[in-house]
Amino acid sequence: MVSTTPAFNLKVVLKETGLAADTLRAWERRYRLPAPQRTSGGHRLYSQRDIETIKWLIKRQAEGLSISRAVDMWNEQLASGSDPLADSSQSHLVSLSPALTQYRTQDTTLDSLRASWIEACLDFNESVAEQILNQAFSMFPVEAVCLDVLQKGLSEIGDHWYENTASVQQEHFASGLAMRRLDALLSAAPAPRRDQTVLVGCPPDEWHVFTPLLLALLLRRRGFHVIYLGANVPASRFAETVKDVKADLVVLVSQQLTTAATLQKTALVLANQKFSIAFGGRIFNLHPDLINSISGHFLGLDLNASLEEIEVLLKSKAVSHQPKATTEKYIAAHQAFVSKRAQIEQTLKEILEPLSVSPDNLITGLQFLGDNITAALQLGDMNLVSAEVDWLKILLQAYETPSQQIVYFMRAYSQAVERNMNGQGKPILEWFAIELQKLNDSDLAN
Repeated sequence: MVSTTPAFNLKVVLKETGLAADTLRAWERRYRLPAPQRTSGGHRLYSQRDIETIKWLIKRQAEGLSISRAVDMWNEQLASGSDPLADSSQSHLVSLSPALTQYRTQDTTLDSLRASWIEACLDFNESVAEQILNQAFSMFPVEAVCLDVLQKGLSEIGDHWYENTASVQQEHFASGLAMRRLDALLSAAPAPRRDQTVLVGCPPDEWHVFTPLLLALLLRRRGFHVIYLGANVPASRFAETVKDVKADLVVLVSQQLTTAATLQKTALVLANQKFSIAFGGRIFNLHPDLINSISGHFLGLDLNASLEEIEVLLKSKAVSHQPKATTEKYIAAHQAFVSKRAQIEQTLKEILEPLSVSPDNLITGLQFLGDNITAALQLGDMNLVSAEVDWLKILLQAYETPSQQIVYFMRAYSQAVERNMNGQGKPILEWFAIELQKLNDSDLAN
């Protein structure tokens, strides 16, 4: 039995648990856990049980729980008649291992915690990165940490990669840590308390799952029954699951132009079966006009807006809008390009061979540009490719690819389209003419 006699002052407790004083005070203020007694002079006195309670909460955080969920679990066990410390064999003070106490930042704003977490990720320091998250979750609500530390942190690391100041390994390392934490939080989220069921997932070929997973977590914490399907889900699987679980709403998330096209197809399949659909993601923020090409309801420019829109949709049962029809010219160009793409790419290789374009850049360019042209033709607007090509140009320039090589590639691609598409490639050729003019103007300006 762990002693409940108040015997230890604050200094002893902080030394034994490794917890910061402001964090402990926040726990006591928000959750009334632990609940120390006071001396006649107003100073806190803690029992051995208080210390073991703090260690128990810290251990739950290390396992991936938020502090609020850990407190809920503690209270649930007490309410059920079991003591969370029943298995504890400690009857005297034992310091935490150095692994749990070696790092704790004193600057505890969300911005500073995010900066520290980014630094730890870029250093591949998993232990410190995890401890920073534990500290953040102990002081702030789950939603705030997920949005201001994890989401913004990954975005900043992505910017570093985009600018060639961080490696793809560093970006993947940080994403892996963030995803594992979200998985743990979702597993530990409270049971649903609302009747509605929301299905969340990515359309075919979309592998960027941080945003939909975070959305699923935030919806779960609002009490909804959320079924998270993850990446690369075929349209037929969405439809099957909606029927099986009687979902009230399907949420589709896409980050790229290519997967906006697969999302369009998936949303159309679901809309034809009279299912309620909502969608969002980076690509729709970049191209607001693209929203009109998708069946369903756009969720807004950020996660907070998405949560509020989902609340409204589930209350109103609003009817999905009809998407804008693609013109016959684009439909014909799309069909021709898809059927002739292999010949176009072979012709392109033959044109570029004497220009000594590096093989890696050629393969990247072929796949990237071909996929985005296919998507833009399906969606009915070749101008959608421009932002993606701007991204590719900046990325290649960051890796010191000569700008003239990009011009050669674009001009050769246009020639290959003209030779192979028998007059059906007009939207593509018009777009290439505009892009090549922009490149020439840029070279003249420099």
